[in-house]
Amino acid sequence: MVTKDLPVASPLRTARARRPVRGRLILLGPAFVAAIAYVDPGNFATNSTAGARYGYLLVWVVVAANLAAMLVQTLTAKLGLATGRSLPELCRERLPRPLNRVMWAQAELVAMATDLAEVIGGAVALHLLLGVGLLPGGLIVGTAAFAVLALRARGFRTFEIAIAVLLGVIVLAFAVDLLTARPDLGATAGGLLPRMAGTDSMMLAAGILGATVMPHVIYVHSALTPNRVPTSDEAERRMVAKGLRVDVLIALGIAGAVNLAMLLVAATSFHGSGIPGTDTLEGVHAGLAGTLGTVAAVGFAVALLLSGLASTSVGTYAGEVIMQGFLRRRIPLLVRRTVTLLPALAVLAVGVDPTRALVLSQVVLSFGIPFALIPVVAFTRRRDLMGGLVNRRGTTAAAIGVTGLVVALNAFLLWQLVG
Repeated sequence: MVTKDLPVASPLRTARARRPVRGRLILLGPAFVAAIAYVDPGNFATNSTAGARYGYLLVWVVVAANLAAMLVQTLTAKLGLATGRSLPELCRERLPRPLNRVMWAQAELVAMATDLAEVIGGAVALHLLLGVGLLPGGLIVGTAAFAVLALRARGFRTFEIAIAVLLGVIVLAFAVDLLTARPDLGATAGGLLPRMAGTDSMMLAAGILGATVMPHVIYVHSALTPNRVPTSDEAERRMVAKGLRVDVLIALGIAGAVNLAMLLVAATSFHGSGIPGTDTLEGVHAGLAGTLGTVAAVGFAVALLLSGLASTSVGTYAGEVIMQGFLRRRIPLLVRRTVTLLPALAVLAVGVDPTRALVLSQVVLSFGIPFALIPVVAFTRRRDLMGGLVNRRGTTAAAIGVTGLVVALNAFLLWQLVG
């Protein structure tokens, strides 16, 4: 009797057939790791400062930046899925060596600017909650990040779940603050009309953009999706790509809501109030205690601490992805953690205003965005790399538009600063 070989079901189809819900959940996770970087202490500083100084004026910037981030992260996730390689790895393979080295150098600077914001924010939070000095607080946050990073040894799902839990606590804290503040819905809607109020508001807009469309997390997200869920054919790759899009929409939708809540709470509580110092993190904490109560102030500080801890872990991982991808080299985690931690500790040691340092770090990140965005757009439009997941023309046009807007904004800011 002759028997025919039966087709072997792929792991993805097997999981979805046996456990439909779990089969869909296995596609979620990478974007939540990326999303924690979208609510890092830099976002706290830029959004709170924007709300305190300009009220609801820059609501549209937060919304536009989040929509741009969704597009960018969707392309980034798809790039890793289609090619099986991270963005830095593709740059090493496809770009001339001198250009690849320049890309690596700027990416390392971006990673340092990111760590600066995250460690400073966590140090400020410890000072607000427990009275710990800023320098010791920075050391504590930088060291504690190892505990979160250690979860990666137990598998990517454990690390992703831990980050998602921290994000959930941050969401809860700002939900309470937002419900207590009760922002003006009409003024919020009016803030969706694009407009500016001088160079300083432009600087803040660039900071919001840099804190939202963060270049280092573009590198990280592209490294989280290759070979994460084994696929056997084009239909399964499309299935996974669809799941990754849902992942991005959910995770970055949550992060965008938190960013908007930050601005709205500050705008409602502080703009035009005459309360001094509310364009700083310490002033926001004190102002919330006076206007919304102790619970709101403590929630703000706890969210800031968890944000710093989680995002600095992701930032350190970004450093690994950057060096391994661009240079194909690894250095011990302790050495990398120390090198990226030193600039933040130096800023804390010399007594630079933490909030000012945070805002400026986000402007630096904004200048790093084109170096990550341009290769993503260039690679995802190539059918020889992407296969059936290649961009549609409209997607590429939208991505080029976002990239052009970022470059134009950065050029304007540079002209203003030099002039």
